[in-house]
Amino acid sequence: EVQLAESGGASVQAGGSLNLACTASGFTFVTADMGWYRQAPGRECELVSSLDRGGGASYTESVKGRFIVTRDSAQTTVYLQMNSLKVEDTAVYFCAAQGTGHVSETSCNGGLHLAPFAYWGQGTQVTVSS
Repeated sequence: EVQLAESGGASVQAGGSLNLACTASGFTFVTADMGWYRQAPGRECELVSSLDRGGGASYTESVKGRFIVTRDSAQTTVYLQMNSLKVEDTAVYFCAAQGTGHVSETSCNGGLHLAPFAYWGQGTQVTVSS
């Protein structure tokens, strides 16, 4: 059974930092592209960052220079280091993994296969206050 478990969400003040973690099991982590999405209240699901199996990272424009995505294959964990947090970063953050199996359903993807990500965690809340 595929499982993705996010942790590290919290309430922080603007300018602060958080390090989210997503521990994965049930699939071959080392060959899977990984992603971090977020969903703010009343807004659509947004791809924040992705990290391919080779270590190539990409970021949405609004977090470039502030967020860093990494992975630890020995721990089957992907991290999202978030620095200089802004109020507009407030959202539920979801971890997602590449796959072709049964698509997980969350409030973010609505059960849709947002290629290449089929597997999703249940999310962790990040709240940034001014």
